[in-house]
Amino acid sequence: MLDLIRIGLLVLGLVFSSTGLLPWEDAVESLNGVGPLLIFLVAIIVLAELTKEAQVFDAIAARMAVFGRGNYAALFFLCAAFASFVTIFLNLDTTAVLLTPVMLALAPKARIAALPLAMTTIWLANTASLLLPVSNLTNLLGMEKIGLDAQEFAARMWAPQIASIAVTMAFLWAFYWRRGERRDLRYTPPVLEPVADRVLFAAASGGCLLFIAMLLLKAHVAVAATAAAAIVVGAFLLRARKRLTWGLIPWQLVIFVTGLFLVVPTLSAHGLSTLMTWMIGTEGDPYRTAAVGAGLSNVINNLPAFQAVAAVIPAGDQDRLLALLAGTNVGPVVTPWASLATLLWFESCRRHEVKVPMRRFLLTGAGLAVVGLATTVWALVAFG
Repeated sequence: MLDLIRIGLLVLGLVFSSTGLLPWEDAVESLNGVGPLLIFLVAIIVLAELTKEAQVFDAIAARMAVFGRGNYAALFFLCAAFASFVTIFLNLDTTAVLLTPVMLALAPKARIAALPLAMTTIWLANTASLLLPVSNLTNLLGMEKIGLDAQEFAARMWAPQIASIAVTMAFLWAFYWRRGERRDLRYTPPVLEPVADRVLFAAASGGCLLFIAMLLLKAHVAVAATAAAAIVVGAFLLRARKRLTWGLIPWQLVIFVTGLFLVVPTLSAHGLSTLMTWMIGTEGDPYRTAAVGAGLSNVINNLPAFQAVAAVIPAGDQDRLLALLAGTNVGPVVTPWASLATLLWFESCRRHEVKVPMRRFLLTGAGLAVVGLATTVWALVAFG
């Protein structure tokens, strides 16, 4: 069903451009702008997939469980830190899609309750994606209009990021991790297993570190991700060529994003911009802008929500654009379709037979969205 929606969006965009509803020049300009983002998206997913195949995530997760020594509070902080780190530096989809299966596979080995681990990955995949442009595709979509480089972006978003992670951790502990919810007093640390191929493990670890280093050196995200992925792909070519399949290419996301960049500009030119302007108002209120972004994200998905609202905010209005990012990053934790990461996370939970109580998911997510977003925007305004 999800694949049909993605393909349908692309077909609709092609129809708009071929019939003149979206002028051809505007379509080409829009796709030219998204080209580097698609290169980054493909490279970072390939890097993350092969890093998982090299057992890097498995090794870290197992060692976290061992380091926690059966103490749930220690494990909670370690898991939250790990999920936040992966989200910030390797994109939220890596946390939701690749880290979730690792955590869920660890649960039975250490007799750890699976739902707290699963909720940690999906909530922090969204709420920990504010600090760097690479953390979330919405950040990358808005970078040119916001007019900040990666270091300047982080300088503006460090306080909101700390606030959103702190509130998320409070909600996770209160509703999923405390003993009254998880029911177990302690867990059993797993037995550490050696990695299957140390060369692949070292190459994947080095690729991830190279990516982070290149970001710190202000390299373009597409260049950094491509260079890091090339190293890891080269190692797999030499050591495990059969694992390099076309399935590594995230064609579903490429189709979705391409269709998005054709459909949203068309709708904006035919009345959507007027509606968005009315919704966010003309007072320049960052709280209202963030709330509209969060609300639309939970109704239609955060990527089209960001594109639709950002189109009517002037390029010089950094405060509202950053507040919109807070809304579309921290807010999409209520409905299952609010972000692509959440949709893919639900599928991962289904495959691992982890039951997610829908009523509990909706209510706790709504509470996190309201409190987390208000706190995050306050931090943005107060420390901006």
